[in-house]
Amino acid sequence: MAEKDRRVIKKYPNRRLYDTATSCYITLDDVKQLVLDNVEIIVEDAKTHEDITRSVLLQIILEEESGGAPMFSYDVLTQIIRIYGNAMQGLMGNYLEKNMQLFSQMQQRLQEQSKTFYNQDGTPSNNPNLWGDFMKFQAPAMQNMMTSYLEQSTNMFVEMQQQLQDRTKTMWSGFGFPPGATNDKK
Repeated sequence: MAEKDRRVIKKYPNRRLYDTATSCYITLDDVKQLVLDNVEIIVEDAKTHEDITRSVLLQIILEEESGGAPMFSYDVLTQIIRIYGNAMQGLMGNYLEKNMQLFSQMQQRLQEQSKTFYNQDGTPSNNPNLWGDFMKFQAPAMQNMMTSYLEQSTNMFVEMQQQLQDRTKTMWSGFGFPPGATNDKK
């Protein structure tokens, strides 16, 4: 999405956030709601006009993590920290982004399937066999979705490894090694 199509939020030195679309000050919770509502935003420093969107989004994540049911375990957080500055850093962001997209697609399919529990007017269905019927269908469907997700995630990881190998070959080619030279002699 083009930057001009995003909703501009300005952050002032007093840490207040100003929504230029509604011409009023908002809170971090309001920014979170915009994200939940799929509104594309950009947060910029009101004085320097620097894009500080990522830091504001990270602040929202930090508040969510400290709010009760954290998503990231100690091990996940330490692994993420260890990747910074590593040769895999550039590839890992892309890998995580694609995995989040796959996970969102899977979640969306589950939400669409769960709509069968409701009548057209939005009230819960009174069919007593509905849950049993749904579970008969759901177990294989969930298995297929998870298998597909894991296969796609594995393929992305393999692609990421290939990209790293290609970068390494390119880097070492400047030292005069012949193309395809390896140390695989047994």
